Amino acid sequence: MPPMEDGPAFLPAPHRRQVTVPRARRCARSAGVVVTAAVAMACQTVHAQASPLTGTIALNSQLVDRGVAVTRPGPVLQGALAWTSPSGWSAGVSASAQLRTPRGFASFVAQVAHSWSLSADWQMQANLLGYRYPSHGRARTYDRTELGVSWIYRDVLTVGLSASHMNHYGGQRPRGAADIGVRWPLAGGFSLAASAGVAQELVPPRRAGYERRNHYYYGHAGLTWDNGPWRVEVAHIASNRDRPAYQPRVSPWTATISRAF
Repeated sequence: MPPMEDGPAFLPAPHRRQVTVPRARRCARSAGVVVTAAVAMACQTVHAQASPLTGTIALNSQLVDRGVAVTRPGPVLQGALAWTSPSGWSAGVSASAQLRTPRGFASFVAQVAHSWSLSADWQMQANLLGYRYPSHGRARTYDRTELGVSWIYRDVLTVGLSASHMNHYGGQRPRGAADIGVRWPLAGGFSLAASAGVAQELVPPRRAGYERRNHYYYGHAGLTWDNGPWRVEVAHIASNRDRPAYQPRVSPWTATISRAF
């Protein structure tokens, strides 16, 4: 399942068992369980059954990672490649570029993961991700390595825990996050998706009078439509995070259209 928000987080590896309902990404990373092309790669389920190598191209209205705006509102092109093996191992890379800026590159994400079947209904997945942002902007502060584990019930419910190590800021103290996400299939290829999460601040805001808070809450609710390799998703994003003055605002609504191949 993807992170629970629409954003640049990378998707978990595809599960080995055949599923009959739409998969739930980051609809939360999401929320860390709804962080890139994580959103887009949710379309690859049916393709993963036939080939170990899959890819996705997506157009997103904004990249949001656990309530943090990675880009300004505007078209963002995303691309991802993933490899999976019958033993449960997977690896992937994704990149994002904002189309309306001279320096369009927005993020690069790499992932290695392994999944296990716990029972007929439950699966478990552990993953290691590396996030890299452009060196010409303040987003580089958010470069990090993240270790996470998630539990998935029938590709409908996902619960995840993760810890992130910042590469350039904050010393050795890890930042934790916990997420829960739900995707409920409807008729005609539609499904409802929702997520909620809590995370420690990766980089707390610095300004006069700011009362440092160790954590914040975020989540999303949206509607997804799947038709073969195509996916369209519209989501409402919510977060009570205090935004630094230099960081873009999170658009309350985001939209994504993607195609898997």
